[in-house]
Amino acid sequence: MTQTLTILGLESSCDDTAAAVVRQTGDTPAEVLSSVVFGQTELHSAYGGVVPEIAARAHAEKLDICVIEALKEAGVTLKDLDAVAVTAGPGLIGGVMSGVMCAKGIAAATGLPLIGVNHLAGHALTPRLTDGIAFPYLMLLVSGGHCQYLIVRGPEDFTRLGGTIDDAPGEAFDKTARLLGLPQPGGPSVQAEAENGDPKRFRFPRPLLDRPDCNLSFSGLKTALMRMRDQIVAEKGGLTRQDRADLCAGFQAAVVDTLAEKTRRALRLYLDESPACPTVAVAGGVAANTAIRAALQDVCVEAGATFTAPPLRLCTDNAAMIAYAGLERFRSGARDGLDLTARPRWPLDQSSPALLGSGKKGAKA
Repeated sequence: MTQTLTILGLESSCDDTAAAVVRQTGDTPAEVLSSVVFGQTELHSAYGGVVPEIAARAHAEKLDICVIEALKEAGVTLKDLDAVAVTAGPGLIGGVMSGVMCAKGIAAATGLPLIGVNHLAGHALTPRLTDGIAFPYLMLLVSGGHCQYLIVRGPEDFTRLGGTIDDAPGEAFDKTARLLGLPQPGGPSVQAEAENGDPKRFRFPRPLLDRPDCNLSFSGLKTALMRMRDQIVAEKGGLTRQDRADLCAGFQAAVVDTLAEKTRRALRLYLDESPACPTVAVAGGVAANTAIRAALQDVCVEAGATFTAPPLRLCTDNAAMIAYAGLERFRSGARDGLDLTARPRWPLDQSSPALLGSGKKGAKA
């Protein structure tokens, strides 16, 4: 008989509290029955970034409400579920713990199997949820806290080709927004300003393009923008609206150019394996940037590879991706006990050396 699986997913790794229900029958495309996300932008707006303690409290307050809404929207009850999946890391530990404890409570009360999901795997497997693409594919996971190139060979089989050695692009966008007095989150704010700017007025560095690997760096780019801002302020006594737009346009162009070139290099390594259907996917919050998407699509056209990107609502943190990643694990026979632990760090490729170093809590990426 063809098996139908219905999975509840929970996500609380940063500042979005989310719950979703995903269903799949056999090999047919998976269906997102519901996806509920409670954002926390207003709670953190006065601080210029996410405050972990505030985020954790908000998750604890909203998770049960989020689950109830997701079940109602999907038209199912807990009795209709086959398992509950939850982000078990990496992320802000207070938020991750809130989600894990909520999922454990549901599992203990109902007897449902518990599936712990790597948040990054959720992003990396999203193109299979939305487009049903086949393994292996090349994934650029680009978000506020992470940036890496992965060959995705299976639900738990990832090979990292390269990644950021310092700031992730999303973090650089957020810092740029703060430097220029733009609202958070920084990605949409900087992109909106850049649309009215001249990307050629200010020439920012394209970090690490002099190195042949697929690693990236964005910390110095943010510093270059800060110095250019200070120079303009010293000369003019302040920034005009056009100055700010041109700074944003120049910064965004540098990020786009860097990601495009590094993607070419990662794509060459991936194509060396002669995949049957060469596919490049992008996911994560920064994948919502239209300029980055357009540049990556051009790179794929040049190489004769298919380009795919999830809908914008599934690029940022959401629980549909966690439910689907949990569904893939569940189908392969994976189960977790009530001793599932929250992990602040959890690399997808655990065989490659850490890019950002490691400590008692493990490798960061």
